[in-house]
Amino acid sequence: MTSGGGREAQLKHTGLRPGWTTGACATAATTAAYTALLTGDFPDPVTITLPKGQTPAFALTAEALEGATAMAAVVKDAGDDPDVTHGAVIRSTVRLLPPGSGVVFRAGDGVGTVTLPGLPLEVGEPAINPVPRKLMREHIAAVAASHGAPGDVEITVSVDNGAEIARSTWNPRIGILGGLSILGTTGVVVPYSCSAWIDSIRRGVDVARAGGLTHVAGCTGSTSERTVGEIYDLPEIALLDMGDFAGAVLKYIRRHPVDRLTICGGFAKLSKLAAGHLDLHSARSQVDKGFLADLARTGGASEALAEEIAAANTGLAALRLCEAADVPLGDLVAARAREEALAVLRGAPVAVDVICIDRAGTVVGLSEARGPSAGGAGPSAGGAGGAGGAGGAGGA
Repeated sequence: MTSGGGREAQLKHTGLRPGWTTGACATAATTAAYTALLTGDFPDPVTITLPKGQTPAFALTAEALEGATAMAAVVKDAGDDPDVTHGAVIRSTVRLLPPGSGVVFRAGDGVGTVTLPGLPLEVGEPAINPVPRKLMREHIAAVAASHGAPGDVEITVSVDNGAEIARSTWNPRIGILGGLSILGTTGVVVPYSCSAWIDSIRRGVDVARAGGLTHVAGCTGSTSERTVGEIYDLPEIALLDMGDFAGAVLKYIRRHPVDRLTICGGFAKLSKLAAGHLDLHSARSQVDKGFLADLARTGGASEALAEEIAAANTGLAALRLCEAADVPLGDLVAARAREEALAVLRGAPVAVDVICIDRAGTVVGLSEARGPSAGGAGPSAGGAGGAGGAGGAGGA
């Protein structure tokens, strides 16, 4: 079998240098600051372990230790990605708390606060996403265990000029005010280049076909890759990291068909595909809540609910409204996205099914496989961890 496919091969094929997320930088700064509180010395460089096992080392650009508080800072390196936060200084100030207090997160200068529902954090919380929080907790626990400390701390993350940088992001529009979000699911920034990434998608299809595979999956990121792997047990070379380029996958597979294509991604992104967008990047397409409201009406939503959906802050908020009303919006989006995909395939002998997930990888929408080679239904309810739409637990 031909080797060299899958997400890692695609990353290598772009020839672009990856970088580190704000979440990885915050974790490094937090680890250094807490270590200094326990030992009196800042590790420099400080090494952390990312969710996929990478162990990058970060040089400190600033440090300060005074009593029960320590601050460490690192400069974000986004690699070859044109990220607005490239070069930003990410600071973490760690303060010892009484035993039993746990780990408490605060938003410092330049880090936003959630003010509207529909995000993976509650209103009033600092905009430090769940995975970076988990990563920081794990590193605090590891340092505490190695020094016999309880690990009860307050972590305040700040970003120099973060409020100004945030004006170039979507944060103000989705109700994250006062600064940036601390983000990242893998800790790694994937370099963004349209031509290089689309070329890597094509190479991934070629490798899968050369390996005799008849079923491939176009995934929007690492969480959707993991979900597809759990449902179908596909080999790595069957997983195409399509990112935002759904159209690139569909157009290439139209010319180089396989029997089965699964498209898996976050509910919000796939709602864009359902609305007819083939480029799912936030700079070039937006979640259309009016479209979601119309779709929900076809699933039995009342006019009052449809109006709430149209006014929702995010796609996730719209999904939550439908879940509460037993309207299967996730399944409806998956089915419409499948039809849009089939339209792009123009009769190519490819069966398509779509899986919508939330940020944790929970299935919130499913479509059965359909197409000239469909041969039956998509994943069973048991295999998918649930029957989709209204039964899932939602977000991207």
